[in-house]
Amino acid sequence: MPFHEIIRRFADSAVLAEQAGFNGVQIHAAHGYLLSQFLSPLTNRRTDQWGGSIDNRARLLVETIKAVRARVAPQFAVAVKLNSADFQRGGFDVADARRVVELLNQLPVDLLELSGGSYEAPAMQGRTADGRTLAREAYFLEFARDIAASASMPVMTTGGIRRPAVAQQVLDSGVAMVGIGTALAQVPDLPARWRNGDNLSAPQPQVNWNDKVLAALATMAMVRRQLQRLGAGKPVLTSPSPLLTLIRDQLRLKRLTARYRRWLARQDDRQPRNAMQTQS
Repeated sequence: MPFHEIIRRFADSAVLAEQAGFNGVQIHAAHGYLLSQFLSPLTNRRTDQWGGSIDNRARLLVETIKAVRARVAPQFAVAVKLNSADFQRGGFDVADARRVVELLNQLPVDLLELSGGSYEAPAMQGRTADGRTLAREAYFLEFARDIAASASMPVMTTGGIRRPAVAQQVLDSGVAMVGIGTALAQVPDLPARWRNGDNLSAPQPQVNWNDKVLAALATMAMVRRQLQRLGAGKPVLTSPSPLLTLIRDQLRLKRLTARYRRWLARQDDRQPRNAMQTQS
């Protein structure tokens, strides 16, 4: 797929989100997804303008941000999620991340969220593949604190934060926002409870499997399952089975992928007819 088409699809998605009534979007350039793959020298082996130096590896992210910003309203928020490092030897590292932040400082980015890792090295769940250990909560706080001092946009950090004392520590360090998505999936009214003086610590999904990739997939599946239940007006599960949850999640993904492919096929079928109608 041509690069301009990839960039256009990001922008199209942002426009659809705005039309649907959302206040902003986050461009995900972390955790091993497409933009993160371009940023990492482990996965980006290109030798053209889209690979090599960190400035070239960041080009797809930079151009995507520009395209999104050009298509949405000025008041529509555009955030970026970036790895502090992917915690794989020879991969995207802290020096790379700092340079990307310098590039983002020159762009109209409203919020920068700092995370880390990928499904091969799921640091966003407190695990790494390069032998380094992470704190039990606020995994990326040290890097976020350093970046916040030089970033032109507000900085947010995530990483297993589930206690009010840790959240306050993040804010006191100079980081503008605290991400507690996983905790909210377990306790949806957690911020309100903290404001009311409840010292509640949100439970953390536990998947103690030897295979780190499967464990990471199962952990995320458990979070998604809780969010789906909340969206359907159902209470969260107290102790869902990781294995059954992962199987359910993979089956759901298979159904959604099949539906998306059917939609793409219908779009392809319509294209020639539209072209002929235009010619006539």
